[in-house]
Amino acid sequence: MKRLALASAVLLAAMAAGFGVRASEPVMRGVSNPQQARIDYMLKCQGCHRPDGSGDDHSNPPMKHIVARFLGVPGGREFLGRVPGVSTVDLDDVRLTNLLNWTLYTFDPAHMPADFRPYTPKEIGQLRRHPLRLERAPMRAQLVAGFAQERTRPNNP
Repeated sequence: MKRLALASAVLLAAMAAGFGVRASEPVMRGVSNPQQARIDYMLKCQGCHRPDGSGDDHSNPPMKHIVARFLGVPGGREFLGRVPGVSTVDLDDVRLTNLLNWTLYTFDPAHMPADFRPYTPKEIGQLRRHPLRLERAPMRAQLVAGFAQERTRPNNP
């Protein structure tokens, strides 16, 4: 029994090292389990959005250096919770919330608002009930166009 416990501890430590988990990871509000979020990203998202979040800018838009910018435009927060890959993924609302908040911090920390209000499972559950379909691409284009306007408003750098 002792041997099994030791083997389990060694395996968990190796897995954590392999996933780049560090004791000094930055605080990510709304991310209760960064290790699980990373695994969920690897299993549910990176096949299309790539391991580094770069996407392909055609059918799988990049998240790297852009995803948190949606939080700064009207309708952008809701959009992120309603896009097909988010709203229809086979994760419960708690794990999906953890993953979405982690994705924002991981792929676009430079654009995270100082007053960021993390997504909650209740909010994600409500957004998922209204998934985007064919309107996703034009809605995304409209929101991205709003990024430039957001920068020119007073109190924005």
